[in-house]
Amino acid sequence: MNNTTLLVLGTPAWVLLAVFLVLAAVMWRTALDRSPWQMLVAGLRAFVQLSAVAVVIALLSNSGAWAFTFVAVMFLVAAWTCGHRVAPRGRWWLAAIPLAAGVAPPAVLLFAVGVLPFQALAIIAILGQQIGGAMSTVTLSGRRVRDELELRKGEVEAAVALGMEWPAARMLVGQPVAGEAVLPSIDQTRTAGLVTLPGAFVGMILGGATPLDAGLIQLLVLISLLLVNSSAATATLWLCCRGAWTRSA
Repeated sequence: MNNTTLLVLGTPAWVLLAVFLVLAAVMWRTALDRSPWQMLVAGLRAFVQLSAVAVVIALLSNSGAWAFTFVAVMFLVAAWTCGHRVAPRGRWWLAAIPLAAGVAPPAVLLFAVGVLPFQALAIIAILGQQIGGAMSTVTLSGRRVRDELELRKGEVEAAVALGMEWPAARMLVGQPVAGEAVLPSIDQTRTAGLVTLPGAFVGMILGGATPLDAGLIQLLVLISLLLVNSSAATATLWLCCRGAWTRSA
């Protein structure tokens, strides 16, 4: 048994990974009528990318400064990913604004009070989770607000005809739905330990940490993500209501 984790790893784990991926692809195709290649490619990309990331993190484990370079790459990839989801033919790079609005304040506070040390593994782990959470929120809130504004375009135009400015008119329609992107984070936080055991907690327990330490770190992650995702959704809504995603440069 590998003494660095409580799970039994080795050949059975690799075989199980392949089985999971194939079954997921079959379900994706037969039940949901989607291309199985989407699922297979996603799994293979995860394998290649995580392998590369593991090597890079090992090399950066003693360099806090280089960790920020790695985090910057993560941020750029996240901006490209969610930006193309919200504005595939528009100003997708503006996704960097809500991402930064969500991630920067909690990160600054974590460093300022000394909770997040200047160590590569800690920096990449914590900021990586926050960037990932913000990315999902920007995608969900941006697409939800965009679709709602298109569906209720007549209401927005009517409000403008009555004297409202365009951003304020769009806000009437967009604000009630923008927060829906944050609901999964709220539900995960409310039910932590009751419905699911969140990833950071499980990972630390499997790695041998004490339950109390694992619980405190998971609380920091969950509560910080509430701020990250709320801020990211707010900034995304602000951009949507000003037509920034599609405005010509």
